[in-house]
Amino acid sequence: MPTPVLLPHRAELRLGLVSTLFGGLLLSPQARAADAAGTNDVTKLPPVTVTAQKEAQPLQSAPVSVTPVTRSILEDSGARYVNDAAMYAPNVFITEFSARKLSNPRFRGVGSSPNNPGVTTYLDGVPQLNANSSSLELIDVDQIEFVRGPQGALFGRNTVGGLINITSARPSLDRWSGGVTGGFGNYSFTDTRLSVSGPVVDQKLGFGFAGGYSSREGFARNTVTGNDLDSRGAYFGKAQLLWHPATDWEARLILSGERARDGDYRLNDLAAVRARPFTMARNVEGYTHRELLAPTLVVSRTAGSVDFTMTTAGVWWKTVDATDLDYTAAPLIERLNAERNFQFTQEFRFASPKDAPIQLSDAVDLKWQAGTLLFTQDYEQDANNFFPNPAFIGFPGGTPAHRSFTQSELQDLGVGVFGQTTLTLWDKLDLALGVRGDWENKDATLRAFTVPAGLGATTTQNLGNSYLEVMPQLGASYRLTPAHSVYASVTRGYKAGGFNAGSPAGTQEFGKEYSWNYEAGLKTTWLEDRLRANFAAFYTHWESLQLNVPNPLAPGSFYVSNVGSAASKGVEVELSARPAQGWDVFAGAGYNSAQFLTGSRSGGVNVGGRNLPFTPDFTLNGGAQYSFAIAKDTTAYARGETVTYGRYFYNDANGAAQPTYTLANFRVGVRGKHWSVEGWMRNALDTDYVPMAFAFAGLAPSGFLGEAGAPMTMGVTLGLRF
Repeated sequence: MPTPVLLPHRAELRLGLVSTLFGGLLLSPQARAADAAGTNDVTKLPPVTVTAQKEAQPLQSAPVSVTPVTRSILEDSGARYVNDAAMYAPNVFITEFSARKLSNPRFRGVGSSPNNPGVTTYLDGVPQLNANSSSLELIDVDQIEFVRGPQGALFGRNTVGGLINITSARPSLDRWSGGVTGGFGNYSFTDTRLSVSGPVVDQKLGFGFAGGYSSREGFARNTVTGNDLDSRGAYFGKAQLLWHPATDWEARLILSGERARDGDYRLNDLAAVRARPFTMARNVEGYTHRELLAPTLVVSRTAGSVDFTMTTAGVWWKTVDATDLDYTAAPLIERLNAERNFQFTQEFRFASPKDAPIQLSDAVDLKWQAGTLLFTQDYEQDANNFFPNPAFIGFPGGTPAHRSFTQSELQDLGVGVFGQTTLTLWDKLDLALGVRGDWENKDATLRAFTVPAGLGATTTQNLGNSYLEVMPQLGASYRLTPAHSVYASVTRGYKAGGFNAGSPAGTQEFGKEYSWNYEAGLKTTWLEDRLRANFAAFYTHWESLQLNVPNPLAPGSFYVSNVGSAASKGVEVELSARPAQGWDVFAGAGYNSAQFLTGSRSGGVNVGGRNLPFTPDFTLNGGAQYSFAIAKDTTAYARGETVTYGRYFYNDANGAAQPTYTLANFRVGVRGKHWSVEGWMRNALDTDYVPMAFAFAGLAPSGFLGEAGAPMTMGVTLGLRF
């Protein structure tokens, strides 16, 4: 096993602090957000509302650790994917392959496989039950919230680490607006987007549409053919209808879709990636394709003593990817993998009126919410590995060229029932009690065979199981002053068991995972709303931890295994400031120690005392933005931001690691009343790093395959709007 080369921990911390201080001289604007929110004093931070607990509330009143990334920040930073926005949230790390379909978020060390995520993404209130549908182009997005810590009492299963809450911008009911942008950059990058929104019937029916096409050449080159490998290209769109048939009724239909045609994975031996990040040799050049369609209907009524919301949604997606599975110039293994998934969710939610709690006495108010979620999911995978070389070392004595197939059908049916009550005493103390019960039934049909037959085992298994869990949550918050509050919570987290689409014999089923999370926090506002400072400390304990581990019998394949117990503890700090008109500054820091506990075993190996994979020791972010008027209706701005990720390991055995690294982004622009010109650089320091790697014994000389992070990219974006 190779020995990782690591920076000393103190050196890592010094490097991160330097980068954050540098970034603190430079970052993010809120002036346009203040205008949108109706805040007249632009020297104050604009108010921010979050829906981290299923209902809108001020950020500083929400008793949870949540980082909102508003629409203005998304636009000013040029964020195009959720991972771009994740840099602002402490103790959040998203591992992504070069192909956009594989995205796995980890909060405070919590993560798992795409088929059974530990952090679930919600798109307009709809859970993405499979992570393959969670990383989409950001179009017409109003806000992204990174909610850390288990959210099982309200959101249920698979929110052990937290959730990513994405909400779309609402169509306008009173005026038409829209625009078009065109982006150009190195690696033949092009990005064209358009949007329009306005009333079809004034104050009654609104329409919105946003869409576009984006593409670039690959960063990596194949020395065998001279071609690039990891290109990207996608069409994407979102259409909306917003109907107000009466003052207390609203219906909103959202239809999202994406058609991606990406190149191959830019995987290579880890040592080779470190030496030459974007150079590799392949005898086969693959591809990754994804298609997705997601309709959502939200109907709500706000009148009388009960508010009501109904969310009905479907998600269809399918992917096909082909790759040179040995990732060398030799004809050893090729892989073709097809997946498709359909999910349907139906949620009914009832709540006390938002601004009219039940008054139990002069000193006590009561708020409540309750509801149910029904869901189904049908997933199919058809994967085959092709062995074209009869003398391949994997088969002693040689075998004829053949294909090895694994086919899986997974069905999931479940229901969740939730409720939460909050007592407010003397307008200062909130006591919250929430609980949710989740039941689901899972069935699986798993097949394995070879063509021609007889070169491997032929098996068919029909499996099934049911899972039931109750997830309570206790919380309290106290307003020390109107601008300062403290909170504490105890929360149960849960992930259902299930079945692996492909795994070694005896590991087809994995069991449930449990956790308890203890958290305390402080939320403060200072200097007449010019400075916002929030703090949190947490401790999480898992039992029967689910971990996504590589299949030693099938290169490039993974399965979920229960490896034992683990604990994560740490702190988080977030700062936002508007020290003077035109200036916005932010900084954030997270420390996270996440380790397997004594007795934990993975693949028969004792991993007790080792770090959980893909969990940076710390995260630091910082930046600033300065905006100033240069003429009537014309504003110029300059923005810079950095993020530093501390050392983390790639696998449970801690056999290889990524040392501390820092990324920096810069953006400058001029915006007129109806036009804009912006220049940008991402990874402006051209940092070499390998964010994603996994064990690949036997075929990779170093024992690991890895993908280099994106190099420095730069370009110009032009915009017109009305």
